[in-house]
Amino acid sequence: MHLLKQEKFLVLALLLAVAAHSGIMESAAEGGWMAALAASVVLIAAILAASMSVANHAEQLAHKVGDPYGSMLLTLAAVAVEVIVLGIVLVNSGTPTLARDSIYAAVMLDINGTLGLAALIGGFKHGEQSYNDDSGRTYTVMILTAMGISMVVPEFVPSQSWALYNVFTMVALVLLYSVFLRMQVGPHSYFFSYSYPDKKRRPAPRQDAEAEPESGAATSVIVMLAGVAVVGALAEALSVSMPAALAGTHAPFALLALVVAIISAGPEIITALRAALRNRMQSTVNIAMGASLSTVTLTIPIITLLAMCLGQPLQMAMTPGQAVMTVITLVVAAINLNDGQTNAIEGMTHLVLFLTFLMLTAIGL
Repeated sequence: MHLLKQEKFLVLALLLAVAAHSGIMESAAEGGWMAALAASVVLIAAILAASMSVANHAEQLAHKVGDPYGSMLLTLAAVAVEVIVLGIVLVNSGTPTLARDSIYAAVMLDINGTLGLAALIGGFKHGEQSYNDDSGRTYTVMILTAMGISMVVPEFVPSQSWALYNVFTMVALVLLYSVFLRMQVGPHSYFFSYSYPDKKRRPAPRQDAEAEPESGAATSVIVMLAGVAVVGALAEALSVSMPAALAGTHAPFALLALVVAIISAGPEIITALRAALRNRMQSTVNIAMGASLSTVTLTIPIITLLAMCLGQPLQMAMTPGQAVMTVITLVVAAINLNDGQTNAIEGMTHLVLFLTFLMLTAIGL
């Protein structure tokens, strides 16, 4: 009973998922765009509630194992939610550019939105916040490489060679993430933590909030699996109501990709902001940059394989506007994450880029 009370929002999301699959959401989608929009808002709120529950228990497990393993666990939980939501919506909508737009939106949200806002509010509260500059540079160059070969180069690949190049991309991204994972959890795990044995660092003053009651590891794993299952059920209903709502409001279809990105990144945004307020910028960098890297190197191979197996059309090459925004974002990140300290000015630069991304999305670019 204590667990049910603690996970009341997950229980409500489960009840909504059952109701959605009883035909209520199909009726809402057929009842006009206003009913579809209302149903979509409710579903998005329920998915966020379920994903927050997943992230909360992932955070509890992360607290037990510490960085960098904890940050990796958080990002993998978010990627699992994103893959499930994106895969279901992609199959039901059949839109070839949905995966591309969603991954691009996730990178903008993680680097410019999450990291920018965290550095801004953390800078106002603590001034300069320290982190391991080597990990920041490593994340940036790996994200640039992964997005370059999977979302820029495909624009120049002839259509008759797309299948072969897609297979190469999947293998290359898996190899890239495998090496990263080996570095992150192996003997060189200190590379992604603030405690670096070869460098003299002054520990940043740590301000932790009051400890919250934690569940056991087995309970956390069970709740996480249940939460992921609920997210998948709700995502299937969202794939019916959201397109009807967008068609009725004449909103750009890229908005659906942004919604998918927000659903997957919502919990980790809150976790990263909490870490910044507690002067734990290393955790914030690991979560924001690690989420972007995991999204590109894990989501793209899985979605590409799914599309190839189901015969779904898939367009991964970014538009010129998306490519320019990605390059600007990664260049700014490389400069800002080069000195081992963040401040409010650096946060504001990323936040302005995120607002630019939102403006371009609103006008359909």
